Amino acid sequence: MPAYDTLMAFAAATLLFAYFPGPALLYTAAQTLSRGRAAGFWAAFGIHIGCYVHVIAATLGLSAVFAVVPALYAALKLAGGAYLVWLGFQMIRTRTVAGPTPELPKRSRRRAFLDSVIVEVLNPKVAVFFIAFLPQFVDANAALPVWCQFLILGTIVNLSFSSADVFTVLFASQVQKQLRRSSRWQDVSRWITGSILVGLGIKLATERS
Repeated sequence: MPAYDTLMAFAAATLLFAYFPGPALLYTAAQTLSRGRAAGFWAAFGIHIGCYVHVIAATLGLSAVFAVVPALYAALKLAGGAYLVWLGFQMIRTRTVAGPTPELPKRSRRRAFLDSVIVEVLNPKVAVFFIAFLPQFVDANAALPVWCQFLILGTIVNLSFSSADVFTVLFASQVQKQLRRSSRWQDVSRWITGSILVGLGIKLATERS
């Protein structure tokens, strides 16, 4: 593995990226505010699993295909953006009632999980992040092979980002409890969270790589 100083720099940079407010944390917060803490945790878990697709792709060198085939990057970006916009409109259309948060049905848990896996996998910016970030901390002369270092470092990054997602769910769920006491504020929350997802989708689809 890389030297101790390099690993410390890697850990610091990873935590900075993980806890800096960004699209992933906004997405997790939106899911929690709209559908409750259980849905937020399932969404965070879905993002975590989806991120491993990018970790494995970076480990195998597959993510580099985006540099060779820009059209593939653009297509995946548009697909991911469109899916986020669709989720946002679905969230806006779903009416809720004031009162305690009901237990999340198994079907809704599965939906929150699968939606988040798809959102993460369809975000090529995550793939580009891994292939740009991880090589800076890989030591070609280390005892472990490069692919193994990629896998370990990628897993550490994913766990760090997931810890930030869990923290966001816990915080947003407290806000959501207050909102559910009023149907008026619940409607406002529904529009805000849905608009966040629509905005994230448009940003992903239109942002230059």
